[in-house]
Amino acid sequence: MKLQSASRKEIIRIALGTLVCDGIMIAGLFLLSQFEIGKFDLPRILLGAACGSVVAVINFAILCLTVQAAVEMENKRKMKAKFQLSYNIRLGLQAAWVVACFALPQIHFIAGAAPILFPNVVIFYLQSKNKLFPPSENPFASHPVEDDGEDRLESFEV
Repeated sequence: MKLQSASRKEIIRIALGTLVCDGIMIAGLFLLSQFEIGKFDLPRILLGAACGSVVAVINFAILCLTVQAAVEMENKRKMKAKFQLSYNIRLGLQAAWVVACFALPQIHFIAGAAPILFPNVVIFYLQSKNKLFPPSENPFASHPVEDDGEDRLESFEV
């Protein structure tokens, strides 16, 4: 299945946001090492951040492909089964990566495992800034609400 252009744009946004989060995480690990909290081993940290980010973006891409495929399905059971299979695969991928981060001494555990959470951080950030959806397609855009005067506290009617 081919990625739709909207999905491709979202994956790029998530990937760029994950890179920004990687930079913040690396800076945070450096600052912690200045207070002698942990060791700042740049090659291990960069390897963990790079590989963890790839796993996170692949996870998001699998989610996009699943949603695209499910939208085209008519049968609700098949759709639910597809989502469940995708969820299990993505969860297994994440769990395997975290175990690999712990088991491989060449990878900094925190720098490798934390990027799995970064797509969620990016989505929450975009949502808080009302940039999750384009302005023309935002289903949650605020609509002007007319004031009918019922909630005014100046007047009290019995």
